[in-house]
Amino acid sequence: MEVLLENLLEAVEFGKVDRKSPYPPQMREQDGALEITVNALEAGIGPQSILEEALIPAMAKVGKKFSENKIFVPQMLMSAKAMGASMIGLKPYFVSGDIKTKGTFIIGTVKGDLHDIGKNLVSMIIEGGGWSVIDLGVDVSTEKFLTALDENPGAVIGLSALLTTTMANMEQTTKAIKEKSPNTLVLVGGAPVNMDFCKKIGADFYAPEPQGSVEYLNSIFS
Repeated sequence: MEVLLENLLEAVEFGKVDRKSPYPPQMREQDGALEITVNALEAGIGPQSILEEALIPAMAKVGKKFSENKIFVPQMLMSAKAMGASMIGLKPYFVSGDIKTKGTFIIGTVKGDLHDIGKNLVSMIIEGGGWSVIDLGVDVSTEKFLTALDENPGAVIGLSALLTTTMANMEQTTKAIKEKSPNTLVLVGGAPVNMDFCKKIGADFYAPEPQGSVEYLNSIFS
């Protein structure tokens, strides 16, 4: 059983989605995250163990390598696909409550901004860290964030922006969230954003790379 978890961790870390996937070359014709997850469940390994002993450590490794510039966006996206393949097998257990997540994380790119690569990377790393992620997409209005918060009390909110012209919308959304729910944690990120801007608009945390957000959340919800 331990070997299956080690194999799954490796498959996600290196982006091996399924047996048919040619990537990465050194794992060609080997089982990928999809098959290993099925085999692990059939072998009696609990879904919580799969999450905590394979997926979360794998994504922590991916996030750390990305923050250290040892891998880049394409490799991150392949790891995301591999994790997604594994999650297909685990989704029923999330729905049934057999898998306990650390909490709910709502994320979106703010109104007027259509960029999603950074948002997607953060979503992947945070989901891989054991959180239930609600991705609202791009060009998300303040009202849509507030509605999602109403539907998911106690959630953490992540706001992304890539354009300097949409930073004002990030500020507006942050202030509206804090006015409605002062205790809601708001994380902000994106190329033009920095810690000074984060403090100025009343957000709680900024990280220049996805792994920093996971480490912050882990420090709060450990």
